[in-house]
Amino acid sequence: MIEQTLTVVALSGYVAHLEAQQKQACEGCNGRCGSQVFSKLFGTAKKTLPYKFETQLEVGQKVTLSLDDSHVVKHAFAVYMLPLFLSLIFALLASELIQLAEGWQILAAILGGITGFLIAKTWVKSLRHEIKVIKIHPISLPLTQIDGD
Repeated sequence: MIEQTLTVVALSGYVAHLEAQQKQACEGCNGRCGSQVFSKLFGTAKKTLPYKFETQLEVGQKVTLSLDDSHVVKHAFAVYMLPLFLSLIFALLASELIQLAEGWQILAAILGGITGFLIAKTWVKSLRHEIKVIKIHPISLPLTQIDGD
């Protein structure tokens, strides 16, 4: 199970819009790693996850959710491996069975990759996540100094 603590940033009735906080590991290298370079290049807009709760929450409240690991593996296979496999299969079919020239083999590989991408795109949309609520953290009051203390 993958667990993540998220913060409620907006509410619409019982639907809370949750936002993840940046991990400490991402802050450690001061922007020298590949992940932070790509996030700077392609924007740092934080995405929110809408989730319907059975109880009313408040903005700023923290919630711990969990996700089954098998869903992550299915998504990774669909997104990375399926286009690669179909690209190789199309190229091998064009090379060995049809015996096309090298240029046509390259085009067949590109067609296989695009086909794999389109299949993966529809397959990922059909996968449903089983997100479970582990804990709803209570709102904590900020500590303030009282005059005279």
